[in-house]
Amino acid sequence: MTFPLDHVVINALFDMDSAAALMSQLGFTLTPRGYHSLGSINHLMMFENDYLELVGLPLGTDVLRRDVLESPRGVNGLVFQASDVDACQRTLRDSGLAMLEPQSFSRPVTIDGVEHLVRFRTVRTAPELFEAGRVYYCQHYTPELVWHRPWMSHPNGVRALSELVVVSSNAEVDVPRYAKAAQSSAERQGDGWTIALSGGFRLTLISPARYRERYGEQCIAADGRHSFFGAVVFDAPELGRLRDLASSIPDLRVGTGRDSLTGLIPFLNTLLEFRERS
Repeated sequence: MTFPLDHVVINALFDMDSAAALMSQLGFTLTPRGYHSLGSINHLMMFENDYLELVGLPLGTDVLRRDVLESPRGVNGLVFQASDVDACQRTLRDSGLAMLEPQSFSRPVTIDGVEHLVRFRTVRTAPELFEAGRVYYCQHYTPELVWHRPWMSHPNGVRALSELVVVSSNAEVDVPRYAKAAQSSAERQGDGWTIALSGGFRLTLISPARYRERYGEQCIAADGRHSFFGAVVFDAPELGRLRDLASSIPDLRVGTGRDSLTGLIPFLNTLLEFRERS
């Protein structure tokens, strides 16, 4: 069975304040800052079935989440949803993917003045399998505390994640690995590959040359990597409001097309694309 998308992660490292402020200026509703028991902090941008996560590290403490600290700045997490992480680990190992051991963690959250504990269990593929970033699976024990309705409406009108663009110089290795990770099939699309997940989300794997053709000067820095997450794509019902918001943000380099808007965030080495959907 194909795994659905759970969320995509942008690593802000120690620049969480600036990252959260920019996303808020861009018209996203951010959840209150969370403090994970593993030593990381986060804000979420929630949609109906999935979400975008800003993850970072707190200042003034030595208790820091190692996998976040050792990951590059920018989009570095692709997270699938699992109903049972331990069964998920067995399935993926049987398909030939090396897996780490599962871990459980939590974070407090306050809703309507009452504090609750959000609890998760995750399992990650072996780090050497995916140079682009962390690929892992999340089991939510308390989904009602994550998909909280007031956090799921955004002033910019964005309503879903639709695509993650993966840039790869080694498609013959990366394509089958991502297909195994998703438990889905890869289909050739022009000079790239598409892996469809349930719910309409897709992974698109393209070459560095095709990436430059698609995004031009908006491309993020590869920083010597042969594979990286090149762009996060969103469904937006109309782009007028987004164009107005984006044009007023100094830290955002904006590109526009007839039915799309791109925003490069240099200090996060992150590219966001918004595609108009009726």
